[in-house]
Amino acid sequence: MKKVLLEKLKESGLAVLPIGVIILILHFTAAPLQGGTLAMMFVGMFMLFAGLTLFSIGVELALMPIGQHVGSALISSRKLPLIFIVLFIFGFVVTVAEPDLSLLANQVASIPNTTLIIGISVGVGLFLLLAVVRILFHWPLGRVLAVIYPLAFIIAIFSSEYIAVAIDAAAVTTGPVTVPFLLAIGGGFAAVSNSRNAEDDNFGISSICSVGPIITVLILGMFHNSADTSYLPQQNTVVTSFQQLLKLFGHGLQETFIDVIIIILPIVIIFLIFQIIKLKLSHSELIKIAIGLAYLLVGLTIFLAGVNKGFMPAATALGEEIGNLSYNWIVIPLAFAIGACALLAEPTAYVLAKQVVNITNGAIPRRIMLFGMATGVGIAMSLAMVRILTGISIWWILLPGYAMSLSLTFLVPSIFVGIGFDAGEVATGAMSAAFVLPFAIGVGSSVPGINIISESFGIVGLATMLPPIVVQTIGLIYSRKLKKAKRIADESVKYNAEKTEAE
Repeated sequence: MKKVLLEKLKESGLAVLPIGVIILILHFTAAPLQGGTLAMMFVGMFMLFAGLTLFSIGVELALMPIGQHVGSALISSRKLPLIFIVLFIFGFVVTVAEPDLSLLANQVASIPNTTLIIGISVGVGLFLLLAVVRILFHWPLGRVLAVIYPLAFIIAIFSSEYIAVAIDAAAVTTGPVTVPFLLAIGGGFAAVSNSRNAEDDNFGISSICSVGPIITVLILGMFHNSADTSYLPQQNTVVTSFQQLLKLFGHGLQETFIDVIIIILPIVIIFLIFQIIKLKLSHSELIKIAIGLAYLLVGLTIFLAGVNKGFMPAATALGEEIGNLSYNWIVIPLAFAIGACALLAEPTAYVLAKQVVNITNGAIPRRIMLFGMATGVGIAMSLAMVRILTGISIWWILLPGYAMSLSLTFLVPSIFVGIGFDAGEVATGAMSAAFVLPFAIGVGSSVPGINIISESFGIVGLATMLPPIVVQTIGLIYSRKLKKAKRIADESVKYNAEKTEAE
């Protein structure tokens, strides 16, 4: 347990500290934070660090084992109606429990929080079924993505003002709760599917599920005016004393604790029903899961309270300060640095890079993978800032990006397709909804006449678009090197055979 705790502390520190350092540098140079906002940011950052650590332990002890047991038990039953019903329910409830989704919903002013959260969760639940059907029938991931992404873009034609929110929803939905659970479900299915492509089936679950939120947000957008700000919560961003600071975060913890209980309770109830009917896990396993759920409850409460009351207001205020500068173009290189730091601070990125090294037998070095992904995310975030400052339509970035990404799925080995699109989800960690998005909203609010919904959103979604291109390009280079090496080896064998025959 001590080893797990130290590992999670390191992961949380890497996720939080780089952004904290950037905020501190900007505060003492270009954009000083006013009204006690810096103090709020520090308290929020500490709570985010502590909450993320406890929360990550809870995910490992509780959510991932639940997902693995459920996935294996469901596919073993061979009862498709039962599989679909239970998977949809689990996909729905774990998405509702996703902290990044709550943070996103608080920033979309034109759609009620509950409506947005339920709609996105339904999208994940439905597309989880599609992801599982793909595994059961061994459909190539690239072909599935080549169908559902164009479908999403066709729907976006009728709800274009919400396309930026939709791709952000897809990015933040697959966060620290949803991704481990989805990967565990997929691993459980792939492990007992007796397929020679079981390794490929382990990847791509989250990339398929992420399209569900895009479609559901676009559909919701058809019924809500993007200029409406009636659902934007009022943030108290001014504190003048230590007592006020304690009161602010104390109230935040109380409010969030109740919300988190409501979020986690459905997961517990459904799991217990499944345990009684099907799983029959031992008492020791149940105790371990119960301890994990307790970590999850406490960690998620601290995390959300720290972000909502401290970190997010500071990020928005910082964005406004920089956006009002006469040289506000500085946000473009700054966004690149933030994006690259966020990727290099994401522990899952190193796991992914290691997988690529193993698959290619070291032909693709880890540093090349990390450098490529970090550069891609940095470029994407810079492009998002250019879009905010100039008013360029997000379509000019999305269509070429996804056209390239989907085209590559037909050219590279299938394993790189799954890893590539999952890499897009890896690129957006805890800091995306907590800092990057509110920072972009702050910058956008300083630009006269801007529509926040259609122009400030999209920065997180764009960050998920570049890694699939980078990883698949690396896969294409690797496959060509492999073919060249095979051709040289075949020619060498042929030459030796001819030489031996001549002798």
